[in-house]
Parts: sequence; structure tokens; C-alpha cells
Amino acid sequence: MSKQYDVVVIGSGPAGYVAAIRCAQLGLKTACIEKWLNKEGKSVYGGTCLNVGCIPSKALLDTSHKFLEAQQHFQVHGIKVEGVEMDVPEMIARKDKVVTQLTQGVKGLFAANKVEGIAGTGKLVAADTVTVTDHDGKEQQLLAKHVILAAGSVPIDIPPAPVDQATIVDSTGALEFTEVPKRLGVIGAGVIGLELGSVWARLGSQVTVLEALDDFLPAVDRQIAREAQKIFAKQELDIKLGTRVTGSKLSKSGKKMVTVDFTDQEGEHQAKFDKLIVCVGRRPFSDDLIDPAVGVQLDSRGFIEVDQHCATNVPGVYAVGDIVRGPMLAHKGMEEGVMVAERLADKKTQVNYDLVPSVIYTHPEIAWVGKTEEELKAEGCEYNVGSFPFVASGRALAANDADGMVKLLADAKTDRLLGCHIIGASAADLLQQMVIAMEFSASAEDIGLTMFSHPALSEAVHEAALAVNGHAIHIGNRKRRR
Repeated sequence: MSKQYDVVVIGSGPAGYVAAIRCAQLGLKTACIEKWLNKEGKSVYGGTCLNVGCIPSKALLDTSHKFLEAQQHFQVHGIKVEGVEMDVPEMIARKDKVVTQLTQGVKGLFAANKVEGIAGTGKLVAADTVTVTDHDGKEQQLLAKHVILAAGSVPIDIPPAPVDQATIVDSTGALEFTEVPKRLGVIGAGVIGLELGSVWARLGSQVTVLEALDDFLPAVDRQIAREAQKIFAKQELDIKLGTRVTGSKLSKSGKKMVTVDFTDQEGEHQAKFDKLIVCVGRRPFSDDLIDPAVGVQLDSRGFIEVDQHCATNVPGVYAVGDIVRGPMLAHKGMEEGVMVAERLADKKTQVNYDLVPSVIYTHPEIAWVGKTEEELKAEGCEYNVGSFPFVASGRALAANDADGMVKLLADAKTDRLLGCHIIGASAADLLQQMVIAMEFSASAEDIGLTMFSHPALSEAVHEAALAVNGHAIHIGNRKRRR
């Protein structure tokens, strides 16, 4: 006999579990299906983000940053430390502990909100029917008034470097190294490549990043991207742009290594690495998720086609998160999950896709929201620019963490903020102030007239806002209209 629900969610990553919890809070009988198994073979919630994505990578980034601080930067504070060592297995164990705590937290939230968690693989077989195959192969059928597809994404594979999760790994395998590789290759200079490359570079790896594009971080404001490239060079990340990987070969004897063939403007080259991380992007995980007879439309890349409210072309079926258009960001998926849940309860909630914040959690962090200068120029928009370097921030200097800057863009006529771009310590948290301000259509003057705590890193945001109109106090003013 089939179980009946108001809502069935397939996938318990950030988009899925948030959608399920909000549906249940709104009085809808809700089930959430998850296929993920942890290292011990136990069913866990949280999807890619909590298990092998956002959370574990940030745990390793924080640990490696603390190690580098102790090894190289404590002395400037008068703190003398000798014989600093990195225990990689202990670092990995701590990462796993953080993951376990958070995935168990989702389980607890399901219980608290009366969401029924179901372990297994879900498939939409009709507009109102989902089949679930558990890990023993047993199948059950769920009936639902509404179905939310939140199956997430998986790493993209490339033929020249087939992943074996031993020597050639994807972003998941890069979280499980048992020792620091002497020479580490990274294919892809995007968010994941830079973050994982930074982790192992801090711990002592000689890191080479191979990027096919000629431009570094093309989605980022060009001034910020250039600043980032200079800082990463100082951190000894060898980033090779305009580089196309053409093949790889594993050693047949002795210690496992990989030889990578690649080309650039100067011709053909080879490089040997102890480990190679392939992180050239992610693709929607829509494989065998939907019976074609249901008629849900997918595009040529496997993304489920949805409208601005995440409804598919099939009534009652929705899709959220990485599996639909837009940036593959956990917070974007979360907001979509809430939006769909609330619209099912007849609320008119929307997502503002113009203000989705983006962050790269290197050190310094890179964070941005809204338009870049390049986009405003292409649109023919007149705008003013205000920027403030962290080297002029008392708080940043006191912390010995003064790399980077804050840059604001505002409409030349209305002064309304159009974009915020930050590279520096705590950039992700500083950016959020501006996301809120821009959500309420704030002007640069509004921020300039707001009182900020002193001394604080956020004063750099305040000064950048003042600089937009030539009123900065702690740097020389150069009002810039473009």
C-alpha cells in the first residue's frame, strides 16, 4: 500500500532539507528521501554540502590556516612557537567529526519538525508518484500532492584525467588525503580548485593549478581578480592560465604518481604530481531521477527547466538548488526551498536572483554581490566607484591581516548601490551587510551616514561608501565616475 503525503522531497542537501522543514512547519505532511551513505555505510542527511562539500572543505581550510599562522605568522605578534607539526589523520578526523555533528543535526531537525526521513534512492515516476529503492533493493511507492526535486550536483569528469580516487581524485577524494602530497596538481582555478589547492599548499604541498581559461576568475570584478592573483602568487600557488590538459598517465611501479600532459601558448609540456585533483566544475545530478514519461523538461546540460518560482512544466512538480539554472550555491538552493514551500502554502515569497552573494573561502576571502564594473560598462550604465584598502584599516593592521580591499559601485545619478566586491579577511561576513543594504535599495550615502563600530574591519565598507562620493576620511579621495 502506497504512503500518502502532501509533499515529497527528493534530496536532503541544503535545498532539499530546508524545503522539507519549511513545508512541515507550514502544516504539510512531508517526507524527504536521501540516498547518501557515510564512511560507515550509514544513511545520513545533508547531501554534498554537509558530507563532502561546503562544510568539510571549510573545516580543512580553517585547520590549515591555523597551522600556517602558527608556523609563519605568530612571531610577528611576539609568540614564539617551535617544532610545529601537522597531524593529517587527526585533521581529517576532526573534519569528519564536524560533518557527523551537522548531519546528525539535520536528522534532529527532521524529528523536531515532523519530517519523515526516508533512506534510499528516489525517482519521479508520475506527477504525483515517487518510488524509493532502499539500500537493500526493496522498493516502495509514495504518493504526493507536490514533489520537490533537489537531487543536487556531482563533479564533472574529463577524459584526459580519469578519476580513480587514489592518485587522481575529484573534490571528494581531495578531502581524504592521509598525508601531505609533496607535489600536487589541480585542474581548474575556480572556487573549488583554489580552496582545495590552498588547503594543501598551506600544509607544505608544491601546488600547480592548471586552468584552461586565459582569464583568472572571470566571474569576479577584474580589479579584485587581479588583486587575488597577486596574493595567491605570494602564497606560492603556481597558477597557469590558458593551459589545456591533454592526457595523464599513472606510474606502473614504485610510489604511485601521475604524469600530466598539457599545452599552452608555448607548446606541449609534462608535469609529475603525487596527487592530482580534478575540479573543472559540477553538473546537475538528474541521472535516472525522472521517468521520461512524466514529461518534465530538461535542457541540453541536464538542468531541470523551471520558472522564476522553481515550478517545472508539470503541475505539482518543482525543482530547486544545483539541479536548476543559476549558480550552484547552497544558500541559493536554501532560499529556493523556502520559496517553494511557502508558495505551496499560498504565500507570495520570491527569490531575488540579482542579489545572490558569492564567496571563495581562500585567505584572504573573496566575496561579491551585484554587478561588476565590466557588466556595468557593457550595459552602458554610468556609475561611481569607491574603494578602501585594508592596509588603511586600524583593525586589519592590528590583526596583521591587511591584504585586500573593499570596492563599491553605485549608480551615478541615483547613488543606489549596484555592486560590492571584497577581497580580505572576513570578506564573506562583511559582504552580508551590503547584501542586506542592497536588498533595501540603499545608496552609498545611506551607508556613509550609518555609524560603524571602531575599530572594526567593517569600517572598510563604511569608508568605501564614503569614497563613492569623494567623502572618505581615512584615505585620499579620488571620485571616480565611469
